[in-house]
Amino acid sequence: MLEHTLIPLRHPLPPAELCRVGGAEGLVACVHADGNTGTSRRLQPVLQRLQARGFATLDLELLAPDESDNAQPPLDAQALARRLDQALDLLPASVKDLPLGLFASDHAAAAMLYCAACRPHGLRALVSRSGRVDLASEVLGDVRSPTLLVVAAGDPEIVDLNRRAFSRLRCEKRIDVVPRATHHFLEAGTLDVVAQLALDWFATHLAPPG
Repeated sequence: MLEHTLIPLRHPLPPAELCRVGGAEGLVACVHADGNTGTSRRLQPVLQRLQARGFATLDLELLAPDESDNAQPPLDAQALARRLDQALDLLPASVKDLPLGLFASDHAAAAMLYCAACRPHGLRALVSRSGRVDLASEVLGDVRSPTLLVVAAGDPEIVDLNRRAFSRLRCEKRIDVVPRATHHFLEAGTLDVVAQLALDWFATHLAPPG
């Protein structure tokens, strides 16, 4: 049984959509920072696969619609991380104690890493999709959460930035390059690959043994 609820966040952020799952084994927050509702729609295959596996999900936008210029966020990664941290503090009691993982893309992935560095024991797993993880370079060595970097083979600049960041991570880590995919994983089947990689990572690190 799925129960969808809107969680009010501090101004100027839009509400986050929480999906509770009966007997949830963990909570995965899908974080983006582009002020675009289309991102949430594109991520539905990821959210639905997580929910089917028994994870509660939180769809969380870190920018208000009028803050995005469709190029890059007006806030730096640390400012976005503060918003992420505040949003996580507002989780309702029904999910607050669940093992928590984060899934983030682009600039939100850098915010995720800053947040993880400040919560070394609070985040059980991280997944970055086409993330600008290089923007969190100063804290990469402080991240302790198991981290998966997923990048598109057809996005060589991001692949290179992620490989460099990967070498600086000191936590459990993995990097996967998805063939035939470009930055937004719009090619047929490629987002399904991302969803399965993320699901496997979270199932390993959030779900209880067995």
